[in-house]
Amino acid sequence: MGTYAASTSSTDSASRDLLRAIACQATNSGAQVDVLVQKICDWDQLFNLADEHRVLPMLHSRLGNTDRAIPALARQRIRAAYERNAFHSLTNAAELISLLKAFDQEKIQAMPFKGVVLGASAYHDLTTRPAGDLDLLIAYEHIPQAIAILLERGYEFLPEDRARPTDSLPASPGRCGEYHLERRADGMMIELRWGLELAERHFRRSLGIDWVWPRRRSTMLAGAEVPNMSPEITLLVLCMHGSKHVWSRLIWICDVAQLLESESDFDWQEAIREAKRIGLWRPLALGVLLAHRVAGAAAPEAVLRSFESDATTRKLTQHVEENLFASPGSRPVGRLPYSIQLLGFRDRVRFLLSLDFLRPTNRDQAAVRLPRLLQPLHYLLRPFRIIRDQSPR
Repeated sequence: MGTYAASTSSTDSASRDLLRAIACQATNSGAQVDVLVQKICDWDQLFNLADEHRVLPMLHSRLGNTDRAIPALARQRIRAAYERNAFHSLTNAAELISLLKAFDQEKIQAMPFKGVVLGASAYHDLTTRPAGDLDLLIAYEHIPQAIAILLERGYEFLPEDRARPTDSLPASPGRCGEYHLERRADGMMIELRWGLELAERHFRRSLGIDWVWPRRRSTMLAGAEVPNMSPEITLLVLCMHGSKHVWSRLIWICDVAQLLESESDFDWQEAIREAKRIGLWRPLALGVLLAHRVAGAAAPEAVLRSFESDATTRKLTQHVEENLFASPGSRPVGRLPYSIQLLGFRDRVRFLLSLDFLRPTNRDQAAVRLPRLLQPLHYLLRPFRIIRDQSPR
């Protein structure tokens, strides 16, 4: 993901203001977009910025409602990008439907997420959101069987995964992981996952098919009914994914905003309760606040106040909002790494205890002998031993 150099030119400002207005399409009036369109001087720059933030399809849809003069070449270029994405989206939808049928015949539970399913359910138009790859979450034990089906359909492992055959799967299904496959004939790409993870690779959560399948719903995709995560789980997944990548693309904020706008009976209590249970409260708070501030998404006042009451969340939200276009993906500077700031207190403690250098050694246990029930105290004593050993004598 590239970054943009900060600029104060009027052209930069006009492009950014227009894209923010496009992101607020659910709440902004067409009049505001009309005014901002007139301020665009460099349409190539607007196109590139929209492409970088993956909102070209949204830009095309919204500009189609304005009666302001847009240079013919610029309109043609934006429309061509939209049509390419529309073709990609429809192709993805057809492949996903066919693939889900193949998995179902073999009794493999497969949960699609993001991509065209999100476009159909949250945007109510699968061509309005970038298609991207096909993301599928399946059970760990079904990975070899699913890969066999994909290989039969002409898919191949990408180079980085060719050295990891299915017989080298991690011994523990609790570990997150994925395989990337591509079909050269048409460029179709699949990301096959058996677990979802937060930002810090050393911090593992077992969020797999057992987490999403019991609460699943159905979504109509290109005339077919496909499984979809519940809105509450979808929100947590979107916030986890956006936070993992420091919300470096506007489309990820739009995804959260569109989801909230499309669900009139969203269960906030369930979403917050589940976020706290699995350690995603701060990513949830960060994603919702960004969707509210950047894309105008509505949320209950009590929920917004609760999220804004957390000082770390406020700081992270401000950082992302200020750097969204100037330096997307930049991590905030602080005493703790960004990935640790996303964690709550208990998860920070668990993470620190998982670090190898803090794990008690045989030498620690020999230096201070403790009864079996008091062995966990070695975790508290080890930092003092490290400090003592490194102190000058």
